Amino acid sequence: MAADDIKKTDKRVAAGRGESTRGSVQFIPQVDIYEGKSGITVLTNMPGVDNDGVSIDLKEDQLTINGKVLVSEERETFLHKEYEIGNYFRQFTLSEMIDREKITARMADGVLTLLLPKAEKAVPKRIEVTTG
Repeated sequence: MAADDIKKTDKRVAAGRGESTRGSVQFIPQVDIYEGKSGITVLTNMPGVDNDGVSIDLKEDQLTINGKVLVSEERETFLHKEYEIGNYFRQFTLSEMIDREKITARMADGVLTLLLPKAEKAVPKRIEVTTG
């Protein structure tokens, strides 16, 4: 694989959230969303964020994800730097098919995994046909 074969993806900066009093950059984390029979899985990429830096809020239909990167003290002088440190922000609107009481979240290695189970009424059911 050559260097030209690697796709470079720049972080997208979140806009439109008002002014920040801390002066830090906020990024829109990249997500993968999968739907299965029992629910929806959202994988959110937030490098540098640990369990203590994640905040997930659900207000009415708005699911808000915030990730705070704890900046460590720099001891060396950078010769070249491509990785910019900042916090993460993403919002989703949930439909009625999600059971809000059963949402779970897990953070591991900079990836937040949200499991959004479908409400009982949204899970497809097969109806058996009998004779007679």
